Amino acid sequence: MFLLFIASHAPTQAQWTKRPREYGIRFGVIPTGPLNAITDVPGVRVGQVTLLHGPNVRTGVTAVLPHPGNLFRQKSPAAIYIGNGFGKLTGYSQVEELGTLETPIVLTNTLSVPTATDALIDYTLTQPGNEEVRSVNPVVGETNDGYLNDIRGRHVTKAHVLQALWEANTGPVQEGNVGAGTGTVCFGFKGGIGTASRKLPGSLGGYTVGVLVQTNFGGVLQIGGMPIGVELGKFSFKEKLDGSCMMVVLTDAPLDARNLKRLAKRAFMGLAQTGGIASNGSGDYVIAVSTAYQIPHDSAEAFDQVKVLRNDSVSPLFMAAIEATEEAIINSLFAARTLTGDGGHTAEQLPVEKVVEIIRKAGQLK
Repeated sequence: MFLLFIASHAPTQAQWTKRPREYGIRFGVIPTGPLNAITDVPGVRVGQVTLLHGPNVRTGVTAVLPHPGNLFRQKSPAAIYIGNGFGKLTGYSQVEELGTLETPIVLTNTLSVPTATDALIDYTLTQPGNEEVRSVNPVVGETNDGYLNDIRGRHVTKAHVLQALWEANTGPVQEGNVGAGTGTVCFGFKGGIGTASRKLPGSLGGYTVGVLVQTNFGGVLQIGGMPIGVELGKFSFKEKLDGSCMMVVLTDAPLDARNLKRLAKRAFMGLAQTGGIASNGSGDYVIAVSTAYQIPHDSAEAFDQVKVLRNDSVSPLFMAAIEATEEAIINSLFAARTLTGDGGHTAEQLPVEKVVEIIRKAGQLK
């Protein structure tokens, strides 16, 4: 079996493709972080394992680790928003109930969720300090890559998931046909992993919002407000374009679970700005996490004493999440490359030069 592993720092073809901003396409008004990636949030690591072998295996794993410590013993405030619930996300109810995340976030394909869940349990139980742990709430999201991938073969193993977790790194994040985005299709074109970030000015707190997406959904593609799907003649109801989108939003702003849920809702607005419609068969979820503080698993204190932002201070973060999510989705399309997979099915890459020309003629390039 041929296995291609791609870590977040490893150079690949996708890394060197031009991102939309390099063509003059802009999304919103807030500046990006240095990498324009989820890893602009300090301490955040991403690991990816890509499975490309034979004529029909096109899948993988993407892992997001909010902080470098023991996530079970030092839990992160978190929330999950369900835009459309046709999905197999594990771990939702405890996050909803307690407002904390106690494992890394893993993304993979639909039928590999149980395998990834088992791997996350193994990962947690083997962490130093967790020797007496007897309950774990693993959080695993998915999209269905069964058009290009032999999804029934369930080729993702626990070893692949653990590899993504242990080799996760800071720095640039690979986009396009990598990790959990290897076999995905978005707006009728090849989808994949995408990421982006926003850095608020100091006067608004100086906080960073980073987003990572796994794009596998349909609608009427819009880029920079332009009806690209219509111009290219590829859109829902003209063709069968269904699917899902997983969105992971991390921020170093001190938010509690309630305002993280509100932040997650705004990420869904970013999806809408790309033309996504959250169709009946689409599993669209947003997982939002704050890295600003941790909540200890054990404490002799009866009270958690943390300072969190007031409601009046969160609007800039909402805007940042909208802009970063929109850009991350479009970044995934620009990075993805034509791929043939299971059953000879082919997903063509977005015709980037044609898209740029459409936007240029409309006078929308910056």
